[in-house]
Amino acid sequence: MTINWPVAVCALIVAVIGAMHLVYTLFGTELHPREETALKTLRSATLRVSPGASMWRAWIGFNASHSLGLILFGAIYGYLALLQPAVLELPALSAVGAGFLATIVLIAKRFWFSVPFIIMSVALVLYLAGMVMAHG
Repeated sequence: MTINWPVAVCALIVAVIGAMHLVYTLFGTELHPREETALKTLRSATLRVSPGASMWRAWIGFNASHSLGLILFGAIYGYLALLQPAVLELPALSAVGAGFLATIVLIAKRFWFSVPFIIMSVALVLYLAGMVMAHG
């Protein structure tokens, strides 16, 4: 059994980013709008799909679930890279991981700012290097 270090490092990066994002979402103000009036509007605006839910609560929920997805990816692929690296040879599992990370990179490029785009791009490159090793 040879540890797949590129995937392990990728998984660690993704899990740490997910955990930081979750802390920022639930306990910080980093993801709050700078303008107090915008925050007030988000807290009072309701969603058409559920008039009882405010846009602000939805924002927190979307961010928290996004964080959990990153943490889950990191936990699963980290476990596999460290303890079950042969499983990473499965084409479907390789494709799911690559597709997930590539989608995150595309979303980061389109909707976020440069730091998460760069970090997630590095994670994707590490993952792809690990897949080359696994299928090598």
